[in-house]
Amino acid sequence: MAVLLPLMGSVYFKLEDMSKEENQKDVEVENIEAQVEEQVVENQEVSVEEELQVKLKEEKDKFLRLFAEFENYKKRTSKERIDLFKTANQDVMVALLPVLDDFDRAYSEISKTKEKDLLKGVELISNKLKNLLQSKGLEIVEVAAGDTFNADYHEAITQIPSPTPDMKGKIIDVIEKGYKLGEKVIRFPKVVIGQ
Repeated sequence: MAVLLPLMGSVYFKLEDMSKEENQKDVEVENIEAQVEEQVVENQEVSVEEELQVKLKEEKDKFLRLFAEFENYKKRTSKERIDLFKTANQDVMVALLPVLDDFDRAYSEISKTKEKDLLKGVELISNKLKNLLQSKGLEIVEVAAGDTFNADYHEAITQIPSPTPDMKGKIIDVIEKGYKLGEKVIRFPKVVIGQ
């Protein structure tokens, strides 16, 4: 049923035609809305996928950092364990150093006498002890009279006037030998230096 409506003056239009046009426009709007909704859903799917990719990257990064931290921990504890094994005997070695000094003193005093058999026995025992300690990593810190004094490697007991001008700041005498265990000095050599 077509109804004619007056529109400003003498112009009339059909209501039926208008409703058909409106229906077509409504259908077009619905189609456009449906397309927009599909695009939004696709964009949401893409954004969800992108979100998952970002989360995956973050988790991979966390894993790699944790793995690297664990590797560093393993290396550090392994190094500490090796160092501990190297210096585990340090207390025993330090306790035996005075015994080595006593053997050296005994050897020098017995060598002044005519007791060659006694000297030979002391020498055998001393060498046996020294070889045993050397096999466990004990080394003598090499220092001799005439060497330049270095406070990082020597312990100065006293200073005396130097016998010659070229001996100033140099080692005049070694009072007590120094020892190191591996790379660590466990007793510095005690020396007298020239002034």
